[in-house]
Amino acid sequence: MMLSASVKSKIPLLFLVCVSVWWAFYYQSNGPFNDYGRANFEWLYLLDALVVAPLLCFFCIKERKDALIKALALICLGVLFGSFIVPEQNKFIWHHLEQGRYLIVAVMVLFEVVAIASVILAIRSALAQGRDPDLAIDEPITKLLGGGAIASLLRFETRIWTYALFASRIDRHQFNGAQHFSYHQKDGAQSNLLGFILVIVFEAPLMHLLLHYLWSPMAANVISLLTLLSLVFFVAEYRALSRRPISLNQNDLVIRYGLYSPLVIPLGNISRVVSNQAFVKRSSQVKRYNYAGIPNVEISLSEPIGQLEKVYLGVDNPEAFIQAIKSKLDIDC
Repeated sequence: MMLSASVKSKIPLLFLVCVSVWWAFYYQSNGPFNDYGRANFEWLYLLDALVVAPLLCFFCIKERKDALIKALALICLGVLFGSFIVPEQNKFIWHHLEQGRYLIVAVMVLFEVVAIASVILAIRSALAQGRDPDLAIDEPITKLLGGGAIASLLRFETRIWTYALFASRIDRHQFNGAQHFSYHQKDGAQSNLLGFILVIVFEAPLMHLLLHYLWSPMAANVISLLTLLSLVFFVAEYRALSRRPISLNQNDLVIRYGLYSPLVIPLGNISRVVSNQAFVKRSSQVKRYNYAGIPNVEISLSEPIGQLEKVYLGVDNPEAFIQAIKSKLDIDC
């Protein structure tokens, strides 16, 4: 029986979890199979976690870039798990591996710097040429990295910094589309997001002081840094809501929603568009674009896009949106 690609891609992580559980039991045991604790060698776990698991990524994942990213992620997880699993008295190589966390931090900082630099170039290009800001962000990254997982992540990062820093220079009419539809006012979506931002702003300094004196200065600094990054995300999301519209072209419906990557649906692939007033459960066949309340538009696809069969939207004016699509399709659905 052939395994699907999605199932095969999970095998390396499952393997790492299983061997971690087994070696944790092994190292904590005191019996004849580990020579009563005298055979707790660190290389036993090292081979499985840092050699076999990453190699499995290249056997189970066809895309080489995705396999490399997952292999590096598993190595980081393996080092993290090993720091708890391998007994302290048996660590020799592991102490050096644990120092690799500084390299990971440096890579994260480099990643953020690249994202910010891409923002500056993308915005300058968009303002100078009046192009769609999404295309101004996507095209340079696609040329540099292609369409893999790293490129997708960098696009998202770049989009965050774009709207966090330069949202005032972006106009919704710069986006490609004959008709644009907003969604930021539905059920107070943007106002609710502003509330989250204010809570973070007022809570962060107090939490930092509390952690600094009750736990440790290092923990306070790490958590405050993560809080600031989350604040950047929420600010970017807040500013993107009113600027990235859902657009209707001659042949496509382009769904931009906050910082989400745009979803392009050919109009010929829409079989039905109606209003919705019911709660929508999560499903792999359903995509929900909605921040507050219940989505008010249901779009059914003639042919699935991957596993996606239906899209639910929350828009400010659902009647006008539905009528615009029906007029394009010339159908009564």
